Amino acid sequence: MADERAVHLSVNGWERVALAEPRTLLSDFLRHGLGLTGTHVGCEQGACGACTVLVDGRPTLSCLVLAVQAEGAEVLTVEGLAGEQGLHPIQQAFRESHGLQCGFCTPGMLLAAKALLDEVPDPSEDEIRDHLAGNVCRCTGYVGIVEAVHGAAQVLRGEAR
Repeated sequence: MADERAVHLSVNGWERVALAEPRTLLSDFLRHGLGLTGTHVGCEQGACGACTVLVDGRPTLSCLVLAVQAEGAEVLTVEGLAGEQGLHPIQQAFRESHGLQCGFCTPGMLLAAKALLDEVPDPSEDEIRDHLAGNVCRCTGYVGIVEAVHGAAQVLRGEAR
């Protein structure tokens, strides 16, 4: 299209450039422009949290942000969590604590949890529940998710789990 613009981002540590129309949502840009389909799109209204990514370290509902607004930003998607050594401690904790079932909310939950643990290394249950309140899960009942965030916090603090 004649109206497309180049959008430059650092995504999961890699400099990326792709064309996007000015009205393209960040979620669509990540999924369709860059092929990063781990960012899920649920309500498309910012109510479910499935599309949560970290933009410059802050949890961001990618269905409410235009790709051009993220120009020059550092974006972390669920694909960027795992490293060469394997799963990120948050991913491992979700796996061990059964903090996922159907998996639709999981990418957004993982990134929201990472944002919390980056700021609050030893969160209380209330802090976890409050921080994840914008992420809807219809399967787990949240018990396993809260347990997973506690477990990941322990690992990230260097405590045995």
